[in-house]
Amino acid sequence: MRNTNFQKVTLNGLALISLLVLMAYFGLNKNQQRRFSPDSTEWQAAELMLQAEKATFSCEQRKGLQPERNYFDPNQTGLIGLEQSELTTTLGRLEAKRTTTNPQMSSLLVRLLKELGLRPGDSVAVAASSSFPALILAAICAAHSLNLDLMLIVSVGASQWGANNPDFTVLEMMECWRDMGLNRYRLLAISWGGEDNSGREFPEKIRRKVRDKAGELGLKILEPGPLSLMVKEQVALFQENARGPLKAFINIGGNLVCLGLDSSILELKPGLTRVKKIPPAETRGLVQEMASRGLPVIHLLNIQGLVKRYGLPWDPQPLPQPGQDIILRDAERERTWLRKIFVLYVLLSIFFVACCFFIHRRHGRKVL
Repeated sequence: MRNTNFQKVTLNGLALISLLVLMAYFGLNKNQQRRFSPDSTEWQAAELMLQAEKATFSCEQRKGLQPERNYFDPNQTGLIGLEQSELTTTLGRLEAKRTTTNPQMSSLLVRLLKELGLRPGDSVAVAASSSFPALILAAICAAHSLNLDLMLIVSVGASQWGANNPDFTVLEMMECWRDMGLNRYRLLAISWGGEDNSGREFPEKIRRKVRDKAGELGLKILEPGPLSLMVKEQVALFQENARGPLKAFINIGGNLVCLGLDSSILELKPGLTRVKKIPPAETRGLVQEMASRGLPVIHLLNIQGLVKRYGLPWDPQPLPQPGQDIILRDAERERTWLRKIFVLYVLLSIFFVACCFFIHRRHGRKVL
């Protein structure tokens, strides 16, 4: 009888501990999700991005490109390109490209930049692939809202569904944005992009068209070379043009100069990230080079991982509107809490069982 009572007390106690630990987990995990109504800068950035998307769509229409017939862009952002073109460099995921057109992406960037303690006038460097024109736009809108000194170097080659339309490249898009008043950023130069950043896979007519457009805009085209020299050249461009010390670096997409050749780049979390390994100069990209100089890095790649980490919707249709509440979450922090709660559960269970066993044995001896 005493053994039966001991087992009942032990099982009931363990069930109670399990319930309490489960409630603690959900309570603490809920606190890791930060619901916030966008403040004025975050709202302004999202509103700017939404208006710029409308302007981009209108620009395409004025050029006779019929974006309304692009059923791959149901939200009519003007930022979803072609499945294949002569400017296409690699495969791309359509849902990921559409996910980046969410105006809340710009609000998120405002929030991350503010977490870094940036102030109006601070210089921020952005190296981007045209594979994600919506993220380029999000960075421009965020910097505009925060009154930051944003400098960009952009590669014109793009993966599927990016800015890969030869008749409407990222350069034409940026012209549209400037015409609507988004003109506080500086495009320092462009590069070709592609496999080795040479653009050699592009037909000569496309290369000539890009050169003509760059000349019209007064832009320098960065020519290919060894990786270390291309990285050094872009770092120098940012430093020479910065209005004060560089305060942050944003990588958009996955071109060669940004990511380098070391496989450790695949381990980086998307979003505000920590670069743990700095590879040798011959395999180092801009991400690692900027981190080695002490700059915080915002890494905008792996879009599914990015929205999962920060709680943004995947491929939203229709797009969320500026002013809607945003729930920011950090999946890594959630996993950390789960590990801690599990360890707590195991320790409490062991302690409780040990106490019950000790009391049972002691009570048994008294009876004897």
